[in-house]
Amino acid sequence: MSPKPTAPLQVLIADDDPVSARLLTRSIESWELEAVAVRNGEEAWKALQNPRFRLALLDWEMPEADGLEVCRRVRAAAGKRYTFIILLTSRDKSEDIIAGLEAGADDYMVKPVKIQELKARLQSGRRIIDLEDRLLRSQKRLFELATKDGLTKLWNRRTILQFLEDELSHGERAGTATSLIMIDVDNFKTINDTCGHQAGDKVLATLSSRLQKQVRPYDRIGRYGGDEILIVLPNCGLSHAAGIAERLRRDAIRKPARFGGQTLGFTLSIGVSSTEDRARPTADKIIQAGDLALYEAKRLGRDRVVRFEPEPARRKGSPPCPRP
Repeated sequence: MSPKPTAPLQVLIADDDPVSARLLTRSIESWELEAVAVRNGEEAWKALQNPRFRLALLDWEMPEADGLEVCRRVRAAAGKRYTFIILLTSRDKSEDIIAGLEAGADDYMVKPVKIQELKARLQSGRRIIDLEDRLLRSQKRLFELATKDGLTKLWNRRTILQFLEDELSHGERAGTATSLIMIDVDNFKTINDTCGHQAGDKVLATLSSRLQKQVRPYDRIGRYGGDEILIVLPNCGLSHAAGIAERLRRDAIRKPARFGGQTLGFTLSIGVSSTEDRARPTADKIIQAGDLALYEAKRLGRDRVVRFEPEPARRKGSPPCPRP
């Protein structure tokens, strides 16, 4: 399959002289770039809020907002993707050049613009943009390596625990409950011993993918360790969290995982705990409560959800989890 062609870079031209704008547009489009022309500074500012414009030619003197003002706004906004700006002007004094560069322009050209010189300067701009994009990709990759689990693509242990600490602090300030779901694959060692560790990895990866599709956008899900997965539920009480856990359990095990022609059926034991009815809950305590509920689910025969309830809140017939 041939690679998808890359879309040409788009250049914004902000010039209130229609003749100059047409000349620039024709030249730029002949260099396999796309050009969009606007006639005043306010239109230029609005257009540059769209990240598709990575290169911009701004006339210094324009109605409504001049080129320097647009430069200042763009740099103050500090968008996620850098825009390379060339300032066009008939002013050629050194103090004018300095003022333009200090306002945030990357380059400066005196009008009337020499077309071949403009082409060379746009090429320089493209190289800078390409370099920035590569740096951002590397930065993103390093962030993922530091925070994500390589097998499951979930948050790693350190990161999910930090999310839990953050949500507990936020919930305490806002007066809302934070709940935790702790998931463990039943008989995971047997899967590894019988079918091999790669089969066990496949079960974990399949489970993680299914869970990620089912949780709320603002929930946090991470690999706590081994075959244990931890989900942090902000603004969620114990009963609601237990209902979510049951739905996740049913949906995750509905289809077996498959590896090397093998059908890998699995079930889940899940413990649920919450900050409800707890004074100043800590991450250690809510994790310990979830772990005790998970242990109780295993003890009762696996393939089920058990929620931890403090003694006063426990209803008759609820599983006897000890208080952490």
